[in-house]
Amino acid sequence: MPLELQLIRAKEFIRMNAKGHIDLETSKLALLKIARACYKRGIERAMFDLRELPPLAEPRLTRADLIELLNVFRHLGFSTRNRLALLYTSDPHGRARLFAFMTSLHGWQVRSFTSFENAMLWLSQEQDEADELAPAKRSNSRRVCSAPLCPRTHS
Repeated sequence: MPLELQLIRAKEFIRMNAKGHIDLETSKLALLKIARACYKRGIERAMFDLRELPPLAEPRLTRADLIELLNVFRHLGFSTRNRLALLYTSDPHGRARLFAFMTSLHGWQVRSFTSFENAMLWLSQEQDEADELAPAKRSNSRRVCSAPLCPRTHS
């Protein structure tokens, strides 16, 4: 079965301010544009390639920033049908893994990977196959929206 996914490099959605820190508001707007494009094309699986971002002494995103990003995904209509792989080289502050964990509490399919091949394998699996390989399902999962990586178009 063919796999259709969106590969999104960090420079396509992460925006920096004049001080070299992530500009969260501008980055969220870029993410919204990408999500709309995925929705229009019917894409339900994506990979954020964060490998070009070298780790810093301090985390680039605070926990509050991660929660704000999680809320952006909720607003975009991210659902249990969607899959997002976070690909990184190094995660010394655990932010990619923390974001994946936080989203799992909503029943969303977000995983972090250091291997492109493993990320592609997971993205290409059907739901039943992925469930067999995943840890026990969370009992508090719920569906937010049935559209793929979509911005909400209804009130």
